[in-house]
Amino acid sequence: MKKILALLLVLVLMLTACSGGTQPVDKPNSAGNADKQEDGLIYNDKQEYSSVYSNEVTTLNYLTTATTIEYALAANFIDTLVEYDRYGVLKPCLATEWSVSDDGLVWTFKLREGVKWVNHDGEEYAEMTAQDFVDAMKYILNKDNASATANVAYKVLKNGEAYYNEEITDFNKVGIKAADKYTLEYTLEKPTPYFESMLTYVCFFPVNGAYLEEVGDRFGTSQDTLLYNGAYLLETFEPQNKRVLAKNENYWDKDNVHIEKINYKYNKESTAISTELYQRGETSSVDIPNTSIDVWMNDPELKAQIRPVRPTFFTYFYCFNFDPHLDEEYEPENWKTVVNNTNFRKSLFHALNRTSAMMTVEPYDPQKKMLNTITPKGFVAMDGKDFTEMSDLDELTNSEYFNQKTALQYKAKALEELEGKATFPVKVLMPYNTSYTDWTQRAQVIEQSMEKVLGQDYIDIILLPHPPTGFLNDTRRAGNYALMECNWGPDYADPETYTDPFKEGGSYNFPEFCEEVDENGQNLYKVYEAMVEDAKSEVIDIHKRYEIFAKAEAYLIDKGFVLPYGVAVLGGGYKASLINPFEEPYSPFGVSSDRWKGQHILAKPLNTEQYYELQEQWEIERQKALQEAEQK
Repeated sequence: MKKILALLLVLVLMLTACSGGTQPVDKPNSAGNADKQEDGLIYNDKQEYSSVYSNEVTTLNYLTTATTIEYALAANFIDTLVEYDRYGVLKPCLATEWSVSDDGLVWTFKLREGVKWVNHDGEEYAEMTAQDFVDAMKYILNKDNASATANVAYKVLKNGEAYYNEEITDFNKVGIKAADKYTLEYTLEKPTPYFESMLTYVCFFPVNGAYLEEVGDRFGTSQDTLLYNGAYLLETFEPQNKRVLAKNENYWDKDNVHIEKINYKYNKESTAISTELYQRGETSSVDIPNTSIDVWMNDPELKAQIRPVRPTFFTYFYCFNFDPHLDEEYEPENWKTVVNNTNFRKSLFHALNRTSAMMTVEPYDPQKKMLNTITPKGFVAMDGKDFTEMSDLDELTNSEYFNQKTALQYKAKALEELEGKATFPVKVLMPYNTSYTDWTQRAQVIEQSMEKVLGQDYIDIILLPHPPTGFLNDTRRAGNYALMECNWGPDYADPETYTDPFKEGGSYNFPEFCEEVDENGQNLYKVYEAMVEDAKSEVIDIHKRYEIFAKAEAYLIDKGFVLPYGVAVLGGGYKASLINPFEEPYSPFGVSSDRWKGQHILAKPLNTEQYYELQEQWEIERQKALQEAEQK
């Protein structure tokens, strides 16, 4: 098999977004019959994980969703062709081996035989075959099914976009076929150097076609309208009450599934009472809110139970909405006028005190979470140079955006250019998710700091608190915001993945609706789009490809379309947990990092000292694993 992406694997740490528990943390394994790891950590004799949640899933249909909490569940129900291990090395999963043609267009996968589809009771329904991947893709590329991840697939598969847009109607012309019962073949539109890394995303999941036809529109509406071939079954699914994942005893790799049950209990106040539940032993893990971190740090017993949160490759940034769908009270037409002025955007850009805002998450060392780019440091590199140090990004990477003097200079220019065209103060609607205490605090900090720098005669930031359920549908996706904190995580090992939220037709209402033109009469967004398309077309000279992508990203930031903020912003900087984060599958894209496979419940939570010791050990082992993978 060809492991052409081994060197593109990222070099920083990844955090999975889960929390919960099983027993009081001050009573480590009273049964006394736990096994000991090689690194000296002790496993709990009861391998069950418990958590509370407030954000309910809206569907179990993994073929249509792009919501993190929904595909994180599916990741444990459905296996992928390949998966990432704890070191970030791509390993066989449903495929046992694979190869790519010399022209880089045809990828062939030999499937594992004997993998079973079962229902939620564990009863066998059928054997998995190559046709299951074909049937899934046909469903995804049917526009009527409104798959939110269809674009990830159709952008690479031959004739995929044409079929999705109904320019052709013969699915046999799409670049996927079952060559035989256990051989799957993908044909790409053009050589795609990162294709291998895309295969852990939900749009490349299989489905049993006969079952899909049998249940029809009911597919994914409950635990008994799904089939499972992964490590866990959805034993119980009671919305706004509980959901329980149980080990799949028919799973082909069940010996590597150690946690027997994962219990999620609904509590709309979960964020507010999470630390209390953890200290009572009702959950296995908790993110320590910024409001409580000093209490934990100053209590020796509590401090001994907490460790840093492992960073993710989800990057956070503030977006300007160029296609506002606001209530009239928020003056959408006025907003549309001012947002199409670079000087106005950049006045807000430089008035945002990111350090103060980041202290709502990391009060002790906020700079370690700051990010000046959309693509995070360490994601990809070429010839020893990190992507964020390439082309025009290099200067931005080492800049400080917050500058009161600069913000006021842009304010003066904006007022001059917008005189007679806009009214002031401009109403700036900024929604936030009330399930996150730090987000609530951060919104307030930003409102106060930006209005203080620019003056309430210039802007009036209006906070819009919104409950977690339906948050994105009612705010960002509905265009119901002016300025908003957004995030993005990678789908594959290439800088192109961080351009996806800004592309035309995406679910982010910016910046394709920009009407502003430069001194040459060119639409600013079209200039950016042309650079991105130029980078996408370069598939041979990867160094050149990265340089063009870096230039495009720098342009997007420099024109004030988006304000980079940081990494892993939500959830706080510390946690107490009975999970060893260095056992987790490690991947910045796809669903591997959401899987519980391979992990154990510890008898005692890690402390900070243990965390850094394990991190150092993991980094040494990872370098060795990557070198071995490169040599294969």
